[in-house]
Amino acid sequence: MKYIRKASPQDASRIAELIVVNYRMNFYPFFKNDEFYFGELNVIDTASEYAEGSEALRNTYVYDDGAVKGMIRIEGTEIRKLFVEPSFQNLHIGQKLLDFAVSEKKASWLWVLEYNERGRRFYERNGFILTGEKMLEDGWVPLLKMEKNINTSR
Repeated sequence: MKYIRKASPQDASRIAELIVVNYRMNFYPFFKNDEFYFGELNVIDTASEYAEGSEALRNTYVYDDGAVKGMIRIEGTEIRKLFVEPSFQNLHIGQKLLDFAVSEKKASWLWVLEYNERGRRFYERNGFILTGEKMLEDGWVPLLKMEKNINTSR
């Protein structure tokens, strides 16, 4: 797909920046955990997860039209992460990354933050449905499972 490519080690810091910025913008308002969001969560440590040869890097793709504006990480059939730079949201970059994951990588499910109404609506618009399955990540983050509805054309 146009502009979507496999991530390289040179993308690690940009991927980390996308993750950290989106976590702080989208999740901090719900949890108000300063220690985690402004201490543990940082670009340097997150970038190290995407170092050359890492599993995270092998499973990550970026949307790059001259600047890396979004990323998606896929493990098997699970979409593990999907983030778009806030300045470029609502330009269909997330949808293109999601379409790539489903059509090219056969991704079919994901976990979404229970409080993330915007994220849930995005996935629903793109043919994902709530399964009713829930889990607590790290003992305090409530997630809901969504699966691709095979009865939709999207």
